[in-house]
Amino acid sequence: MSCRSRSLSGHSKAERLCSLKAAHSTLDTRPFPAILRIMRKRHARLERVTNETHIKIDLNLDGSGKAAIQTGIPFFDHMLELVARHAILDLALDCEGDLQVDAHHTVEDCGIALGRTFSLALGDKKGIRRYGSGFDPRNPFTGEAYVPMDECLARCVIDLGGRPHLVWRRLNALAYKRVSEAEKNQDMSSAFRFGLAREFFQGFANEARCSLHLELLYGDKPHHVVEALFKAFAKAIDIACQRDPRMAGRLPTTKGKL
Repeated sequence: MSCRSRSLSGHSKAERLCSLKAAHSTLDTRPFPAILRIMRKRHARLERVTNETHIKIDLNLDGSGKAAIQTGIPFFDHMLELVARHAILDLALDCEGDLQVDAHHTVEDCGIALGRTFSLALGDKKGIRRYGSGFDPRNPFTGEAYVPMDECLARCVIDLGGRPHLVWRRLNALAYKRVSEAEKNQDMSSAFRFGLAREFFQGFANEARCSLHLELLYGDKPHHVVEALFKAFAKAIDIACQRDPRMAGRLPTTKGKL
């Protein structure tokens, strides 16, 4: 039976279906594949095993801020939960580390594993903003993520350009602060040695292959400084990973590869 120019009224179900198919074939559906690509979730899983740590990660960059974190270091768990919430990504991370030695291996290896998973989930980077908050020529400071935490103010700027580098500015004075027994017993955040935060961000920058600039503008309480850094990092990641509709299908670079 031919489908040509028939009215839908008075015909069988098969004839009506045939007419609908003919009408649909005249529609221009070329934009739909691009829309589907934009909506596809950027998701990756990774398992990393060494003699010091065993880490499993499930990361969805297009999530809703959900987190399920178990590292054996409660304060560090909270920092990673902050990243998921403020970067609006979904993160499940489980780490069994040699905490009987110290927390260094666990924190550093989580940064390494998360950076690698992040790179896998991000994919070819086509259409992303690439830089921190993206740059508006009328206001160059929109490329920076500032986050206050009580008396502290931290700044993070990130470039997902494929070259690993960490800038850790105005933070070295706190990195090796001696933690007294009284401070260790005060609360879990005091037991988290501040210098470990740098190890996490260095591991992430190396494996995500990003230029990561973290700076403390002012502040002195280690708990607040670390929390402000992780939140600023999350906000910069959120914007840098967003897709710019003006760059759809193209890399945000002139060299052809990131």
